[in-house]
Amino acid sequence: MSSLMIDMVRKQKQGQAVGIYSACTANEIVLRSVLQRALACDQPALIEATANQVDQNGGYTGMKPADFAAYVYNLADEMSFPKERLILGGDHLGPLTRTSQSEEQAMAYADELVRQYVLAGFTKIHLDTSMRLADDDQHARLSDEVIAARGARLCKVAEDTWQELKKVKPEVEQPVYIIGSEVPIPGGAQSAEESISVTTPEDCRTTLTTFEDKFRSLGLDSAWERVIGLVVQPGVEFGDSEVHEYDRKKAAELTASLKDWQQGVFEGHSTDYQTPQGLREMVEDGIAILKVGPALTFALREALFALEAIERELLTAEDAPGGLSDFRAVLEKQMLANPGNWQKHYHGDSKQLAFARAYSFSDRARYYLPDPEVDASIRRLFTNMSQNKIPLSILSQYMPWSYQAHRAGRISAAPEQLIMEHIGHYIDEYLYAVIPDSK
Repeated sequence: MSSLMIDMVRKQKQGQAVGIYSACTANEIVLRSVLQRALACDQPALIEATANQVDQNGGYTGMKPADFAAYVYNLADEMSFPKERLILGGDHLGPLTRTSQSEEQAMAYADELVRQYVLAGFTKIHLDTSMRLADDDQHARLSDEVIAARGARLCKVAEDTWQELKKVKPEVEQPVYIIGSEVPIPGGAQSAEESISVTTPEDCRTTLTTFEDKFRSLGLDSAWERVIGLVVQPGVEFGDSEVHEYDRKKAAELTASLKDWQQGVFEGHSTDYQTPQGLREMVEDGIAILKVGPALTFALREALFALEAIERELLTAEDAPGGLSDFRAVLEKQMLANPGNWQKHYHGDSKQLAFARAYSFSDRARYYLPDPEVDASIRRLFTNMSQNKIPLSILSQYMPWSYQAHRAGRISAAPEQLIMEHIGHYIDEYLYAVIPDSK
């Protein structure tokens, strides 16, 4: 809940190297892994939906904000995860998917988007109005004043909606806000050739001053006190097969500037694939909210590939009543048949494209996992591996982290448990970063 976020920020300002990571995903297996790990270490779980993923029209998941909230809460109930430790966040809320429309049209859409997120019980609201709209000058940088004015407008909608919601749910917590104009594209990546500029302290001060002015001009003084995070670029990103590592020396001027802002911390996007030490250094330096998305479904894809490799080592088509899963082949077939979710992101010849579809860090394959044929192949894989004992030696070969957990008695050899443990290894790196005394 929002009080957990405020408490985390308070501890940061007291000098404690605490933080929270945000799981930006709608995948059920990944979400179960997130909740399972949080439950095991008595931590909150921050789960976020993005504006292109979940909106008033269903987004690409087919879920509206209320649907996504119900979906996550149902998973929490199934896993006996306490709801008071569950935080729902809305990511990139604004006119993200309406940039081809005029300001009037796009912001009307964004108003309703924010309204539905708050009504659904989302309490961490990232206001993102950094993108140009159709009637903005396409050759000029969008000014801080325009970005802040649009953000304040959306905050006013959120505050009014919260007041409306309180009339029927007096116990509902007040929203907290994340702002910032230096916002990476959701799930985006930069190539190795592109340089990454660390946000300057001057840009931070300008953003905070401009947003505060616009908030207060709309009577949003109380809401401004609940702006707890500023999105910055601390120098981290990832491409298809490369990672731009966090360098605290290069980010030193930026992170030192946090001492001048007493109410908030920095939020880092695209922290996927950073080393555990790099993540911990980010939290120690005040980048206390770590966003991760593609890395978690990348881990799922890794585990599914590994489980299929085990299936092929152990079984022939005659051994499985429904046949082998053919997961990789089915996934590739569907990605080729419907290239819209990867075509603009992957580049190169046919061999390079095939490699990226399977192994890219940007993990565009995640968009195809809900496809009926792909989903059916995953279910067949789970059925086949449930009905046939997996020898420890081959489990060690293909899924060593899951092998170790199974040998230690922490998990069974059920396919779902093996998969979740593999994903959990990635989650553990974030827990190491955000929990001060974790080892």
